Amino acid sequence: MHIFRILLTAVIASSLSVSAPAQKVPAKAQENVNITIGGELRTRLLKNFDRLEEEKYQPDHVFLTEQQSGWWPGDTEGRTILGLVCDAASTGRRPLYLAEILHRLPAHLNSRGYLGTIHPSQADEQQLSGHGWMLRGLSEYYLDFHDASVLPFIKSIVDSLFVPIEPYVNEYPLDPDSRRKDEGRESGNISAVIGHWRLSTDIGCIFIAMDGYLQGLQVLKDAGMCSQPQLCDSLASRLISLFLRFPVTEIKAQTHATLTGMRALIRYASMTGNPYYIVRAARLWQTYRDYGMTEDYANYNWFRRYDTWTEPCAVVDSYMVASQLWRLTRRPEYLADAERIYWNAIASGQRNNGGFGTDNCPGLGSKTNDLRMACYEAHWCCTMRGGEGLHSAADYSAMASGDTLFIVSLRPLEASAVMNGGTMKVSVATSYPFAPGATITVATAPAGRAVLALPVLPWMKDFAVTLNGRKAKGSMKNGVMTIARRYKAGDVLTVSFDMKPEYINAQNAENAPAGAFRVAAGPLLLAGEAGNEGNLRRGEALTPVEGRAQTFRGQQSGTVISPLYHLMAPEACSANYSRRILFTGGD
Repeated sequence: MHIFRILLTAVIASSLSVSAPAQKVPAKAQENVNITIGGELRTRLLKNFDRLEEEKYQPDHVFLTEQQSGWWPGDTEGRTILGLVCDAASTGRRPLYLAEILHRLPAHLNSRGYLGTIHPSQADEQQLSGHGWMLRGLSEYYLDFHDASVLPFIKSIVDSLFVPIEPYVNEYPLDPDSRRKDEGRESGNISAVIGHWRLSTDIGCIFIAMDGYLQGLQVLKDAGMCSQPQLCDSLASRLISLFLRFPVTEIKAQTHATLTGMRALIRYASMTGNPYYIVRAARLWQTYRDYGMTEDYANYNWFRRYDTWTEPCAVVDSYMVASQLWRLTRRPEYLADAERIYWNAIASGQRNNGGFGTDNCPGLGSKTNDLRMACYEAHWCCTMRGGEGLHSAADYSAMASGDTLFIVSLRPLEASAVMNGGTMKVSVATSYPFAPGATITVATAPAGRAVLALPVLPWMKDFAVTLNGRKAKGSMKNGVMTIARRYKAGDVLTVSFDMKPEYINAQNAENAPAGAFRVAAGPLLLAGEAGNEGNLRRGEALTPVEGRAQTFRGQQSGTVISPLYHLMAPEACSANYSRRILFTGGD
């Protein structure tokens, strides 16, 4: 964690605007804090876990031929491993089939130690991308389960698949005219061969590979198994340099690939200690918000291709990038972005079978102001990445640093951290964001001084905290309230704030009708209900609908609006379900 504190200081200074034996499930820990998640997030995690243990993802079926994978060797296998590891880490539940999947992996590797066809003197970016997920899955498994048996697989993929492309990296086509920017399906395909590169319609998916490669490389170095560090470092440097030159909007890059690339920049900043890469990630994040984020805080599949669809894989990456940027900079807008992404895009993208599917992108490109389902389940990619997204939401809910315990997201949880020679352990009870406020109860406390830190997001008006019934003395900075004292077991902090509905502008000015607007209550986007799709007038008074959380009726139009959010509701996962999220003030 020390390198992140160094980076934080530097970034702020720069003014960033046969089954193997069952494994023991690792203890959940993130940045010196142990977290036990409850509430709706735990429900989502367990449902996703259930889905990833159904027949499709079991050992007899998870290994695909190249044709079955759509020419993405390693992709399904790697994402499945990653999803299972993440769900296990956040729930404490033992994965039933993970050990057997890993046991069978060697039988599916080619003579060079990776999956799929050997392409002499060529770099297949879909094969590399798929193995990016394989490296992520194996690396996270190693880090969480401390099982060194997977290190040789990580090494063979790094040495035999990735290192040989080092001479070709600078030849990767960056000219927008070299790409067909109107092609591509929900699962990409190889569309062209230019020089040494086999290129995908998922434009830029080489940068998905980059993030997996960087994590795999770091794991090998830490384990003392990197046999050619100079060449490996050269490849890492070349890939990062290539990404920094990648013209994402002009070439209409895949947003998923770009967001994964941003995560790689943040990872590389940690590996090198250079905050410049965080600065660049932050700049790219703003580009994504302007041209890649939809009205419901999901993503357009490609930059500025507004007639396409969302992809929960990209939504997960966007949540992770926003959360990581907040941790590094403490700029409140990043945490606000992360909250909106979780409570709208991630929450509404999870289907009632626990998997994740795609939606349309409301606005001018799709010729509708309504959000509708595009694909019930992207079982080949997004269902597995959904596991990482939910795990990240659990991971990022609290963190500890020094004598401070941060409750980053208000959700039901228990969090504990060792500080000042003792353990600070608290529980959080809340109905947020469906009702304002929370209760934080101290279970154990160190003998010395400790600090509780609470985010104060832009929609939390009149934020106040009481301690055992009396106003707590706290200080506010960068959207965080800190309360320092000698806590004792049994202390109760009551958090209160107001959270009224508000009219907000459209997210994407290019794709929204003139004068279009949205309505939000806290982080929740409010949408017109099916069968009551009248058009709100901007600024008209909104009256709460009795007995329904965060639901309102326009006094002039009569339009009823309620949270887009749902907890895997079957009716919200049907083909004829739609919700209006953009309003124009007319019928």
